[in-house]
Amino acid sequence: MGWFCPTNGDLTAFGDPSKAIPRTLNHFLKVAANAENAGFEYILIPVGQGCWEAWTAVSFIAANLKKIKPLVAIKPGFVHPVTQAKMIATFSQFTGNRLYLNLIAGLSEAEAVAEGQPASKEARYRKLEEETVLLKRLLSETKVNFEGEFYRVNEPVIIPELPGGCPDFFLGGGSDQAIEISAKHSAVHLFWGDYPSAIAEQIRQIKDRAAKYNRENELEYAMRLQVICRESEQEAWDFAHQLVEKAEAQKLAKQQRDQGMDSVANNRQRTLATVADGKLTPHLWTGINDVRAGAGVAVVGNPEQVAAQLREFVDAGCSGFCLSGYPHDKEAEIFGRHVMPRLMN
Repeated sequence: MGWFCPTNGDLTAFGDPSKAIPRTLNHFLKVAANAENAGFEYILIPVGQGCWEAWTAVSFIAANLKKIKPLVAIKPGFVHPVTQAKMIATFSQFTGNRLYLNLIAGLSEAEAVAEGQPASKEARYRKLEEETVLLKRLLSETKVNFEGEFYRVNEPVIIPELPGGCPDFFLGGGSDQAIEISAKHSAVHLFWGDYPSAIAEQIRQIKDRAAKYNRENELEYAMRLQVICRESEQEAWDFAHQLVEKAEAQKLAKQQRDQGMDSVANNRQRTLATVADGKLTPHLWTGINDVRAGAGVAVVGNPEQVAAQLREFVDAGCSGFCLSGYPHDKEAEIFGRHVMPRLMN
């Protein structure tokens, strides 16, 4: 079970700038501490144009907490794999191996070009896989010689040693290249919100792909979802609608950004947002997709309804969840108090 640290910004209403929560270390620490106290195993630290730098942020967060594992997002080309391997080894040494890695190819060509990365999605995925292979070797072998499309190394020294080898990789994405990398390398494939039946079919397809590499029993599956939980169902829906009301400027900006997106997962979210009333099921709502990119499908309801909706994804084949909710500190606390016990029973 994982929670999200909003280094890209937190709020209580998309349409009211006065309700934005300042991005500060204190807020990030409060979110992470509430997630840890709620019983979440890990916290996702995002990477992107609108996010604070992930490794710097996570270093302060991890130093102030004792149990929760950071899931740090990494993009191809941001950090050379040799340096990245040393960062991973050092961070793991300081935190007692509290680290997972989230593989991100990026949502759009425009973002990739702005950040000096390969423009095409195909090239970004090739670079991402090459980095993944190289990181695994650098953190588990000595005297590594490697020559690929993007990198060449000749026996670099990686210190400190990392006895457990490379941390587990998570990967989310719906493209064929994303599925192939997960089938070969990931410990967890993250899905964005969809119909439980659609997730069950995607799991079947990825298992078939993983079987080619004898990994069909190694790969696990998790859902990346928003959560809006309140004591009563009506309170939850009232907050959900308040969250996106009067957000016309955000909706327009989202539509403009979508034109440059080449992400299969993001395009699927955009399609789901056209469903009548925004309801995929009575408690699975797409309304947040209108105002933000990425994983916007939300589970909405009272504690028992939220738990029941999440159990539908467990029945579909998922073994975990990476969740978030606005504002992130309060929603983590609500989830830990009211929903987590129901899921753990």
